[in-house]
Amino acid sequence: MIKKNSENSLPSNIPRTIALILPNWVGDAVMATPAIRAIRQTYPGSVIIGVGRPHIVTDLLEGVPWFDQIIPWERRLNGPKGLLATSKILRQFRPDWAILFPNSFRAAVLARLGRCQQIIGFARYGRFWLLHRPVNYPRQFRKSTPHPIIDDYNHLAQAVGTPHPGYRMELYVTPQHIDNADLFWRSCKLDTYSQVIMFHCGAAYGSSKLWPIDHFAQLARWVTQCLHAAVVILHGPQEESLAAGIVRASRSPHVFHVGSVAPPSLGLTKALLRRAAALVTTDSGPRHIAAALGRPVVTLFGPTHIAWTETYYEYALHLQKKVSCGPCQKRQCPEKHHLCMKALRPEEVFDALIQILGIYNSKIVSCNNLKRLYETRHAA
Repeated sequence: MIKKNSENSLPSNIPRTIALILPNWVGDAVMATPAIRAIRQTYPGSVIIGVGRPHIVTDLLEGVPWFDQIIPWERRLNGPKGLLATSKILRQFRPDWAILFPNSFRAAVLARLGRCQQIIGFARYGRFWLLHRPVNYPRQFRKSTPHPIIDDYNHLAQAVGTPHPGYRMELYVTPQHIDNADLFWRSCKLDTYSQVIMFHCGAAYGSSKLWPIDHFAQLARWVTQCLHAAVVILHGPQEESLAAGIVRASRSPHVFHVGSVAPPSLGLTKALLRRAAALVTTDSGPRHIAAALGRPVVTLFGPTHIAWTETYYEYALHLQKKVSCGPCQKRQCPEKHHLCMKALRPEEVFDALIQILGIYNSKIVSCNNLKRLYETRHAA
């Protein structure tokens, strides 16, 4: 329910209603959570409205305590959640401020059509004239130098008066999804394993980010045989065949994928990741979900610059091979060889997984233990 403020309940210089136009990508939305939290804490008496893609506001950010109202918004002109309908809903709240996390022209148009009194965002991509309070892009980043997007979001929050938001990303898991995760755990008898390692195999960005199925399968075999762990493959609704292919290629009864038991969703992904010992993932949204839930992460980078999505999370390892054609930032490999991802070998990823588990558990894995793990892995 939206909070009601009396005419004199807030000082005149404090916005009564703030609309936050949220990032479109899952990972970006997670990286925005420190800034969103800082805005909520700085303006506790204001009504804060979260406006974003349906899967962002009703699934990924479900349960967060920072919004008084959410408005799902689809990236199209017409329809019940399209630009025109969403702007009409937004007008009903008469926002004093609209803070634009995306740099898109579309986000600024939505705020204008929603009659937000002050539109605040980075003055980029030709939308300067749509903003009432343009925020200057940090000087060191004006030439599109790869740099952490989380710093952009924090800079935007500071531009509206917050202290530095910090880098602690945060997500919540609802009781419903906890129950669904319990059901999945029981169905796969995951309590019988010493630990559960999760993989995420998909990449909504494009095929250039995908790691080969055979590589994932080999890694799964080593994890199950050397660590006596179960492996759970996380995936989106469009990636179930990819996940099932990894399960088949692993030839192991200890490897499972989410879609074999329950329909995949971001809510279930959060609930499962909260229980994971660690996550091995492509450069995709679940790496940030895992970090926001405090789980150790190994991320496999290929065509993308690590700097763009760096979050300074202490329990994260990034793996990337230097290739002459990359990082290219392309959705599909323009050279058709996909070398940047194929060159990342399963043994390197396994070693990184052992390392991050040791760091997370504050244990030093002895040389003898490592040697024994390596010998077991190569014999598998």
